[in-house]
Amino acid sequence: MYNSLLKTFLCIADCGSFNKAAEQLFLTPTAVMKQMNLLEKHLDLQLIQRTNHGITLTECGQSIYKDAKFMISYSDQAIEKARKIQGEQSQVIRVGTSMLNPCKVFMDIWYHVSDRFPQFKIQIVPFEDDHNGILSVIDKIGNQFDFIVGVCDSTQWLDRCNMYQLGTYKKCVSVPLGHRLAGRKRLKVSDLYGETLMMVKRGDSPLNDFLRDDLEQNHPQIHIEDTEQFYDIQVFNRCEQTGNVLLNLECWKDIHPSLVTIPVDWEYAIPYGLLYPLKPKKEILNFIEAVEYSQQK
Repeated sequence: MYNSLLKTFLCIADCGSFNKAAEQLFLTPTAVMKQMNLLEKHLDLQLIQRTNHGITLTECGQSIYKDAKFMISYSDQAIEKARKIQGEQSQVIRVGTSMLNPCKVFMDIWYHVSDRFPQFKIQIVPFEDDHNGILSVIDKIGNQFDFIVGVCDSTQWLDRCNMYQLGTYKKCVSVPLGHRLAGRKRLKVSDLYGETLMMVKRGDSPLNDFLRDDLEQNHPQIHIEDTEQFYDIQVFNRCEQTGNVLLNLECWKDIHPSLVTIPVDWEYAIPYGLLYPLKPKKEILNFIEAVEYSQQK
C-alpha cells in the first residue's frame, strides 16, 4: 500500500550509513544505494546528502522521514483491519459427528438455509462415542464444536449445552439375527416376556425412567438389565454376544450389522435436535432462527 523503498530509506536514516543499513536489511551496500537512488528518482526529491562521515537527511528527507513512519504504521493498521473483516466474513461452523450422533441431519438442514449464510463454511469434526468420555465431548460444545446433532433428554447433557429440538425418534428394540423375535415386523410389549431387556440405568433420562417404571409396574415378566448411562458401540456388541434384547432407537437401526431393530406397540419416543453452546454467539443464534424459520415453511 506504500512504496516499499520507504523502508529502505528509513533504515538508512536510522543507521546513518549505507553499510550499516545493508547489514540490517541483509543486502549489499551497492543494492541499498541503488534502492535509495530509485526512491529519489521516483519522488524527484533529494532525501539524503552523502558525506565522508556517512549520510545526513535534507530538509525534504526529514519531512519524508516523519511522514513515512506514520504512513507505514497507518498502512499496517489498515491491512490488519481488512484481514480482520475478511476473517469475520469467512467464518467456520464446526459440526461434530460420530457413529451414534452423525452430522447428516445437520447437513440436510444446511442445504435449506446455507443461502442465508454465505460467509460460513462447514467443518466436520469427528469424535468417539465412548460412555466414559462423552460428557467431555459435550463440554467442548462452544469450544471444539459449534453444533452436534444429538438424541437427548439427558439431564447431564442439558446441563452442559442448549438443544433446539428438531423432532423425535421412536424407541424400538434390537435383537441378534438368530433371536426368536428377529423375524417379526412389529412387537407387542408382551412379546418381550421372559426376555432380558438392556437399557440405561436410572437417574439421567426422565423418559427412560418413565418407561422403566411402566415396565416394572405393568410388565414384571420382563427382566431389566442396566447398561452404562450412555450408549456406545460396546452396548450393541454385548447385545449381540448375550442374545439379550436392547432398547434402541429407530435412527440407530443400522449401527450393528448383526442386530435387527423392531418397532414396538408403545408411544415412547425421544427428542433429537441441534446441541449448541449454553452461551451461544450471535451467529449461532441467527442460525437457529433460520432453522426455525425453515421448519415453519
